Amino acid sequence: MPDLVTPTTSARSSSRRAGHDASRGLGVAVFIAAGLLVLFLALPLGAMSWRAIQESRGLTPEGRDLLWQALTLSLTTSLASLAIITLLGTPLAWLLVRRRFRGARLVDTLVDLPIVLPPAVAGIALLMAFGRQGVFGQWLDQLGITVGFTTTAVVMAQVFVAAPFYVRSAKTGLLSVSPETEEAAMVDGATGWMVFRDITLPLALPGIAAGLVLAWARALGEFGATIMFAGNFPGITQTMPLAIYGRFSAGDLQSALVLSLVLLVTSLAILLTARTVSSRSEDTDG
Repeated sequence: MPDLVTPTTSARSSSRRAGHDASRGLGVAVFIAAGLLVLFLALPLGAMSWRAIQESRGLTPEGRDLLWQALTLSLTTSLASLAIITLLGTPLAWLLVRRRFRGARLVDTLVDLPIVLPPAVAGIALLMAFGRQGVFGQWLDQLGITVGFTTTAVVMAQVFVAAPFYVRSAKTGLLSVSPETEEAAMVDGATGWMVFRDITLPLALPGIAAGLVLAWARALGEFGATIMFAGNFPGITQTMPLAIYGRFSAGDLQSALVLSLVLLVTSLAILLTARTVSSRSEDTDG
């Protein structure tokens, strides 16, 4: 009997060692693959930041003026677009979550479409709709209202590409609110507005806040739709991404690097804010 047990035990031990060695080998391969991708993502950003810090010491007064002008315009237009997205996107998110109506799926798909649509196509679409020769632009032009290639066009382009990020996140936040809780409040005599203000909005706030951060980041980094619909005019439509493109095209690598570093730091701050909001949301859900 011992002769039968010993080989079996030995085989099991060998199998376990082989399995452990295979798992260790797989773990090493996974770490190498992950490390290569992280290195690939980090190296360009690190190289650009290092070079930009060096170049910033010799930035000319003209370059500083360009930096502040583009940064001010970017912040102003992105915050304006964020206000519009919040005012219009919140009711839309609520309708998609709380109401069933014909065409809801079509509306939901239409809202998500700008996420996958190439920005240049979005810019052409806006131009064909609101440009001076556009479907609605011709009517606006007769009223003396010009939209294309103005600061207003910058805001419109940002709203078009950034709104889906807010609506999707706001929908997630609203879905986390139990309809039974809202119904109980209405049974107690609360109006629809009171329920939304005092119950729905506070409970959905983490998702809404995360959507605001993501939409702001998308608006701040918008390039393709803006340059097609608004152009690249300093002080009028030249936001940070367009200023980077303009300086690089003109051979002014120094200014392009400094502008890129400022936009990188801003984007990093927005991302960290989004992560913080997301973590708080998970803690609240827990």
